[in-house]
Amino acid sequence: MPRYTSMIITVKDFRISRFDSDPNALTIMFTGIVEVIGTVTTLSHHDDSEGGGTSLTISNCADILTDAHLGDSISINGTCLTITSFTPTTFKVGVSPETLRRTNLGSLEEGSNVNLERAVSATTRMGGHFVQGHVDTVAIILSITPDGNALTLRLQPRDKAVLRYVVEKGYVTLDGASLTITAVNDGEGWWEVMLIAYTQERVVTAGKKQGEEVNVEVDMVGKYVEKSVRGYFEGIGNHGGGGGTEGVLEKVVGRIVEEKLRRVR
Repeated sequence: MPRYTSMIITVKDFRISRFDSDPNALTIMFTGIVEVIGTVTTLSHHDDSEGGGTSLTISNCADILTDAHLGDSISINGTCLTITSFTPTTFKVGVSPETLRRTNLGSLEEGSNVNLERAVSATTRMGGHFVQGHVDTVAIILSITPDGNALTLRLQPRDKAVLRYVVEKGYVTLDGASLTITAVNDGEGWWEVMLIAYTQERVVTAGKKQGEEVNVEVDMVGKYVEKSVRGYFEGIGNHGGGGGTEGVLEKVVGRIVEEKLRRVR
């Protein structure tokens, strides 16, 4: 008879994160619910001998540092970064040149406010949606329209390819905040979100003006669905000798047309 062992694992202090040096570690995850707005107190640019990039010191964030550790992941305006040092009221992160190019963090100045969120723990409530902290592109605010006590923001992404993952009533992360898409126009290349009064008080995006940029992370579920569907059709096409995705779709459309014609006859 096989013998089984029972184990009790304490997960109270467990936090979902990863280390870049360990490819088998868990993936960092956030919820898109901004915990606190911090302030950039020090911004130091490194020269090429130090690898380039920038170091940021963020203050006014004591509430999220009570359980901080060196190496913890933290979302700053939706960008996942690593805490390199901290005090009870401030913390420091390094921002690589690549991150500066892909996000709006390069436009930060001393005194700028930023959205902050810790990586989720085993006890975190998922109030938003699954957010990785990997910025896909930046978007320009085309317009800000008051609607009662709410604000409607129209945004146009720099990389238009992300629009295929943007759907009405779906999720999108702007500067680290999980928001619901209220309208999409693929032809003109924009979408809209609405900030209610409560949200306006708790995210930096509400204070931005027309023409400014926001960090964008689309819902990763759409990416997984797209990859799975493409793989499925390519698999069918390869096994059936139908020329991949286009061949499979052609066959599907052909069968639908044949069925319609048969019914007409």
